[in-house]
Amino acid sequence: MANDIAIKVENLSKYYKLGVINNGTLFRDIQSWWARKLGKEDPHAKIGSKYDSTPEGFWALKDLNFEIKKGDRVGIIGHNGAGKSTLLKLLSQITSPTEGNIKINGKIASLLEVGTGFHPEMTGRENIYMNGAILGMTHDEIDKKVNDIIEFSEIGEHIDTPVKRYSSGMYVRLAFAVAAHLDSDILIADEVLAVGDAAFQKKALGKMNELSTGEGRTVLFVSHNMAQIKNLCNKGIVLEKGRVVRQDDDIEKSINYYLGKNDDNSDIMTTSWKNDGKFYDENFTPRSLTIQDLNGNIVESVLENKCSYFLKLEVDVKKISPITDFCILLYKDMEYLISSKSYNAEMNLGTNIFLCELQAKMFLPGNYQIVLAASEHNYRWILNPSDRFVVVNFTVSGDALLDWKKKI
Repeated sequence: MANDIAIKVENLSKYYKLGVINNGTLFRDIQSWWARKLGKEDPHAKIGSKYDSTPEGFWALKDLNFEIKKGDRVGIIGHNGAGKSTLLKLLSQITSPTEGNIKINGKIASLLEVGTGFHPEMTGRENIYMNGAILGMTHDEIDKKVNDIIEFSEIGEHIDTPVKRYSSGMYVRLAFAVAAHLDSDILIADEVLAVGDAAFQKKALGKMNELSTGEGRTVLFVSHNMAQIKNLCNKGIVLEKGRVVRQDDDIEKSINYYLGKNDDNSDIMTTSWKNDGKFYDENFTPRSLTIQDLNGNIVESVLENKCSYFLKLEVDVKKISPITDFCILLYKDMEYLISSKSYNAEMNLGTNIFLCELQAKMFLPGNYQIVLAASEHNYRWILNPSDRFVVVNFTVSGDALLDWKKKI
C-alpha cells in the first residue's frame, strides 16, 4: 500500500443472519421481541428493501472498493440502513468482514456510539488513561494531554465521577475530547455528535477540521446534516443498499447526488412523488405528495412569489391507529428550517387527502426540499425523515408557516 494511503478497502462485504435480534440495547431488543409476539412490525426494522437478501440473511455491505488518502476529510453519506455504521464498525475493527480486506496505515480513534470504549465503573479521568493505553501511549504521554482533554470536554467538575452517572451529552463531550486529543492518525465519527448541544457540535467540527488541515489527520465523518458534511469534508462516498454508488473528490457532488440534484448544483425538479408500490404500511401508506397550484395542476416550474400553492398528500389507511401522526420538514440548501405541526387527528379508512398551504411570498429565494415524516407516536417510525423516502423539491422563496388542513 502506498505511503500516502490511510485506508484501502478491497471487495469488502458483511453478511448478517436473519432471526437474531441485536438492536444494541436490551430495551430495544425487548421492543422488537414483543412486537413480533403480537404479530406487529418490528419498530426497529428498516423501512423498505435496504439490502441484498437471501432466505437466511442479508448483505449489509457488498463488494466495497475505495481508497482514502492521508489528510482527507471524507463524508460518508446515505439513507438510514445504507450501511454507513456497519462500514465504520468494520474500519474501527469492532466487527470483522465476511469477505474482503481492509488495510489501514496508522492508529484509529473512533467515536461511534455513546459510551463506546468507556468502562462505566471507571471515572472520566481513568477512562482517559485507559483509552490512551489502548492506543499505545505511555502514562507520561497521556499526562501531557489530560488537561487539554478535560478542558475541551467542559466537564471538569465531574471528571472524577464514574461515567455511568454521566448524561449522554457528557459522554459525547468526553468521548470526542479523548478521540480528538490522543495520538491517532485516523479519526472516525458517526452521527453520535448529534447528541451534543449546538455549541459543542460547532466546537467539535472545528476541532476535526483543525486536526485534518493542521495536523494532517484523516477524518471519516457520518451525518445526516449535509451542512455539517459540507463544512467539514472535502471528499465524499455515497452508500445505497450496502453498496458504494458514488465516490467524489468534490464533496458537493456527493451531497448533490444524495439530495437529488445535478452535478451543476441545480435541482432536479421533483415536485411530484408517487408511490411505485415499494412502500406499504397498514396504518399509513402515502400514495402521492405533490406541489399544486390553486387550480389543482402539478407545478413543474419555479414557484412565483406572488402566488400561493398547495402541498397535496394522499394517504391510504387500512387500519386505524389513534397514535398515528405525520408532519413535513422543510430544508433550504441542505439546512433544516422548520416543520409543520404534527397532524394526528383520526383518519378514515381508505384514501385520505390533506392540503398544506405554501405561500411563495413568504419564502426567500433558493432551493427547497420537503420531506414527509410519519410515526406511531413514541412507538415506531413509519417514515423516518432521515431516510428522505418521500421527498419533493422546489425552487422559489421562504419559511412560511406550515399547517395541515383536512380536505372535506
